[in-house]
Amino acid sequence: MALPSLKTLEDCAEYSQVIEPYLPELYALPGQVIDAVSSHDSLLDLYKNTNPLISGLGFSLFLGAIFLVVSEFNRNYSQVDRMWSLLPTIYNAHFTAWSHLNGLPSQRLDLVLLWSVVWSARLTFNYWRKGGYTVGSEDYRWEIIRGHVPPALFFVFNATFISFIQSVLLYLLAAPTYIILLASNFEKEVTTADFAFTAIELGLVLSEWFSDQQQWNYQAAKQQYQKTAKVPRGCGFTQEDLDRGFITSGLWAYCRHPNFAAEQTIWVVLYQWSCYASKSLYSWAGFGPLFLIMLFQGSTWLTELISSKKYSEYKLYQKQVGALIPSLSPYRAEATTTKVVGTSGQAKTQKPKQK
Repeated sequence: MALPSLKTLEDCAEYSQVIEPYLPELYALPGQVIDAVSSHDSLLDLYKNTNPLISGLGFSLFLGAIFLVVSEFNRNYSQVDRMWSLLPTIYNAHFTAWSHLNGLPSQRLDLVLLWSVVWSARLTFNYWRKGGYTVGSEDYRWEIIRGHVPPALFFVFNATFISFIQSVLLYLLAAPTYIILLASNFEKEVTTADFAFTAIELGLVLSEWFSDQQQWNYQAAKQQYQKTAKVPRGCGFTQEDLDRGFITSGLWAYCRHPNFAAEQTIWVVLYQWSCYASKSLYSWAGFGPLFLIMLFQGSTWLTELISSKKYSEYKLYQKQVGALIPSLSPYRAEATTTKVVGTSGQAKTQKPKQK
């Protein structure tokens, strides 16, 4: 059977019942795919008759190999980055499609896919407008890491973490949907709680849109200011704001990384949704969000290390404002040396008057 025979909702979250018995399918899956292609058998039948968690995991491992080959060939290590905004939704769509194809109750999965598509659309658009899909573009942090790591060691890092571990992580983020799929066989109708979880997810995506848009507006105004030495009219920022070099208004006045905080919370909420659906306090599906939080800890640390060296006021910002947990009061800058634009168009330094 492609799905386990379960007796209670709680069983839906039991690793020994819903994953362990199907692990041999993972080892056999590559050969089955090759046989189906060579003998012209139906791949759709193979797809329907394979446990969806296993087929999804196998696909993530296959993509890991693709990411490794392409990144080493191009010497560009942002291959996973380009798929980051798409793969979790592809996996959620996989669980939903598998459920529909097998005639199982799928209303809950449809809700998961709804907010997931919105999440992907927003994040993909934001990555695109930053030039992420431009040929040759690469996350600047990979170059910094390469500068501090021997080539052989960086290859090992790429072959493990960058290509394979991150690929599997993106699959694990959607793994709670598998538990929701199993639980839907017990509770077939959508509940008020399911709508509430969907609303929370959409609200978090909306908060990401606000924070990323505020960051985009600030960076656009800063770039214009640096080109013309004039504060763009109607940009909403003062000269002091733009001289600072980083945004401290809007959501960023209360949290140094509001977009990071929302992103992690989105996948924690999906995990909690699966716990609610299976009436479990915790489950194996929490490893995906946990690994994501660990990844963001390292990424945030590196980002802030770079920012604190680049911007003199950033350490004060760190003292006043929480990194991921919002502060109760907004950031307040101390009186500092500012720049004024003279009639010649050149920015000149002016010290604050002493009382």
